Formats: sequence, C-alpha cells, structure tokens
Amino acid sequence: MNKVKDTINTVVREFKLSTLALKNKNTVFLLTLVLGLYGMFSYISLPKELNPDIVMPTILVQTFYPGNAPVDIENLITRPIEKEVETIKGIKQLNSTSAQDVSLIIVEFNTNIEIKQALQDVKDAVDKAKPELPNDLSIYGDPVVTDIEFSEFPILNINLSGDYSLVELKEYAEYLEDEIESVYEVSRVEIQGINDREIKINVDLHKLESYQINFDKIEQAIAAENVSISSGDVKLGGTRRSIRTIGEFANMKEIENIIVKNEKQKVVYLKDVAEVIDGYAEPNSFSRLNKEPVVSLQVIKKSGENILATTDKVYKILDDSKANHSLPENLNISITNDSSDMIRQQLSDLENSIILGMLFVIIVLFFFLGTRNALFVGIAIPMSMMISFVVISLLGVRINMVVLFALILALGMLVDNAIVVVENIVRYRTKGYSLFESARQAVGEIAMPIISSTLTTLAAFFPLLFWDGLMGEFMKYMPMTLIIVLASSLFVALVIIPVFASTFDPIKISNESNKRRILIIIAILWAIAAVF
Repeated sequence: MNKVKDTINTVVREFKLSTLALKNKNTVFLLTLVLGLYGMFSYISLPKELNPDIVMPTILVQTFYPGNAPVDIENLITRPIEKEVETIKGIKQLNSTSAQDVSLIIVEFNTNIEIKQALQDVKDAVDKAKPELPNDLSIYGDPVVTDIEFSEFPILNINLSGDYSLVELKEYAEYLEDEIESVYEVSRVEIQGINDREIKINVDLHKLESYQINFDKIEQAIAAENVSISSGDVKLGGTRRSIRTIGEFANMKEIENIIVKNEKQKVVYLKDVAEVIDGYAEPNSFSRLNKEPVVSLQVIKKSGENILATTDKVYKILDDSKANHSLPENLNISITNDSSDMIRQQLSDLENSIILGMLFVIIVLFFFLGTRNALFVGIAIPMSMMISFVVISLLGVRINMVVLFALILALGMLVDNAIVVVENIVRYRTKGYSLFESARQAVGEIAMPIISSTLTTLAAFFPLLFWDGLMGEFMKYMPMTLIIVLASSLFVALVIIPVFASTFDPIKISNESNKRRILIIIAILWAIAAVF
C-alpha cells in the first residue's frame, strides 16, 4: 500500500510546450518583446472603419425609354428583362420599378456569390432579352448593368457657406474636390447643394411661325456652331504644325448671334426668335445647415482604407488651403457627419478598458497573491491583446465596431487562465520545489483543465462563424475576435507566464520597500489611466 502511495506521489506531470519554454527562457523573453512591439505596430497600422466591410452582391439594371408611361415601360422593358434574369442561379431577391421613361431592376444575390460573376451573369441575361425589347430602344441606349457598392459611403461632409455667390462657392468646392480626390484613400468627392450651369433658350413660337423656322433648324444651327475641328496641318520651315479651328462658344453674345436662317439676304439670328439665359439646371439636391443654404462636399473613402488616416488628411488639406490663402479667410467651413469621431471614441474606450482592467486586476490580486503574482497576471491582458492584434493583422481583418465590441467583451476573460497558473506555481513553491520544477509541474498539472475550459468557452462562439445571410456577414467578426483573444490568453498563460514566474520568484518575501514600490506602480497606472 505504501509503495502505491509513493508511486502516486512521484508521478510528475508536465506540458511539453511549457517545458520547452522554460528551457529556453531567453527565446521566450525575446518572443514576448517581438510580439508586444509587432502587436502595437499592428494596432496602429490596422485599417479602422465604423462598420464591417460587407460584400452584398447587388446588381442594378437601368433602362431609359423616353416618352412612355409606366404601364408601357413594364410591358415593353421590365418584364422581358425579368424573364431572363430570373433564370440566374443564386438570386436572393428581385425587385423592379417601372416609372415614367425608365425601368429599374435590382437583383440581390446570396452572399456566397462573387460580385464579378453576378455582374457577368446579369449582363448575359440582359443580352438574351434584347431581341424582345423595342427596336427603337437603341436610339436612347442599351440597358445599363452596374453593381451597387454598399461599402462606399460618405465618411464626412464639408459644408461651405458665407457671403458669396453660388458661382464662387462652386469654384471653392471644385478646388477642394480636386485636392481631396488626390488623397489615395479617397474614392471620390460628391458636391451637393448646387446645380450644373445650364444655357436656356426660350423660343418664341409666334416669331418662329413668322420667320417660317422650326425647332430642328435651331437645334442644327446651335450644334453646327459649337464645335472645334481640325483643319489639317501646314509646314512652316522645318516644322509641321497642326491647325485647329476653334468654334466653341466663349460668351453669351456668340450664342445670341447664331444665324438660324439666311434667305434672300435676310439673316435671322437666334436672338430674333428666342431669349438666351445663362442659368442653372433644375435643382436635384438641397443642402441646408442651421436653416442656411450651403454647398456640401461628401467625402467617400475607398473600401478597406483607414478611416482615421483619411479624415486626418482631409483636415490637413482644409488647414493648408486656409493657410496658403487658396480659400478666403471669411469662408465658413463646417464639418458634419464625421464617422471617425465614433471610431476614435471606441478606440479610446478600448485603451481605457485595457489600462483600467490591468490596474484593477493588479490591485485585487495584490491582496490575495502578492505583488509579483499580481504583476504576472496583469501582463496577461496587454500581451493577449497584442498577440490578438498580430493575428487579426495577418488574417486581413480590419478594426471596426463589432471587433472593438468583442475586444472589450473579452477583457474580463483574459486573466482567468493566468490566475490559475500563477496560483498553482505559488503552491508548488511553498512546498519547497525549485523555480524550474514549480513552474514545470504546476503548469503540467493544470494545463489540460484550463485548455478544456478555454475550448468549452470557444465552443459556444464557434457555431456563430457559420451564421449565414447578411446578418452573419456582419456579426461573424465577433466570434472570430473572441476566439482569437481567448486563444491568445491561453498561449500567454501556458508559455509566457511560467517563464516570468520561474525567473522572478513569486513567493519572495515583501518588505517595506516593496510595498512602497507597489504604491508607486499603482499611482503610475492611475496617472496613465487618467491621461487616456
């Protein structure tokens, strides 16, 4: 019986990975430093956006057929195209709108369908439907098939106002448009609240009848005049130069003096039969800020680019434009709907949570495990986060609202494994084991239980990775992030923590200087937390 007890007592358990780490401490310290620095670099350089970049394959088929009522548009255009499009596989929803002069068909595919393949399939279906469409449709153009990009949305609005005319505000807006579109991360800039310049020719029907002129003659006369054509080339000395006749309108007088009829030495000018007005097209958008009209620029970034870096560059362009007097000082510039504000706030919350979480863990564990043990457990939080950022960066995942929520949610679960490991190492040290043996046997004893516990927690989130549909594409980042963070905390507990605990004795007797050092460390952490 005593032999059995002695055999049981001499059984030594070990976890191979932890033992390997304990035998190569310098390598683990170097690995910790590299992972910490690389994790910080990944956190800074990772693209940050408000919402996940969801690819929702949606195709728009737009067909113009002027002069037809909605009923005719539906029968002649919409139904023949729908008949062919419905045969495509992978369609989730098909919607169509038949309005005056135009047909709109929106084809939404399942999320597992590639957008390029969906676009090509719809184009092929529209080509098959062309023989059933009206013969004169080609006069107005073939159906236009385009993909709808939902990831490109305005990240901020720049509003221009002041004691300036619409023409001047438009010039300033176009200047900013050119400057902002030169930023690599910006896809395009859309100007809202101002209409395109339009030359209106109001024809007097009575004068047309008296001069026996119809609308076609006026249209042909204007089209023939407003052109610049090549007139060949001429050799001057040893150089051959091209000649170009400029005939484009330069001012309103040239338009008014167009000859629309010349018979029997009687010349009829455009101004004789019509009124020419330099104006603007009918408004299709309005921009108001504080009940005042403004010219608004909507800045749209490219998909996958860093929203924080983009907005910083846009703000720099605005400041530089004011500084070099490209924009007048009294031009009012206001920013609205800045999506980066929420991202900055969430990132700040995450940083505060990491610092305060580490601080509270050290304070609470100080009363139960001692100073050094509390610090051992405390480093599990930042190290787990840094390793998580490395993995997230390698997977090509961008930081967004869902990822940040998952990171904050996981903070409370990061120290569980580290606490168990440190407490068991302390127990072995109190029995008189050496630093190396305490770490080796303590981790070997509880390795499988904490691995099983972590896998049990991960198992609850793993099925969410297979959540299909649009909501699944949006929410898959939460279980993915939680799995990465908890797996990182397990690695820290089994590899990094034992090395630190076997290097710095976890049961070293504390004295007054140690207590004073503890208070200093706590004060420094509180100061850091207050800054952030």
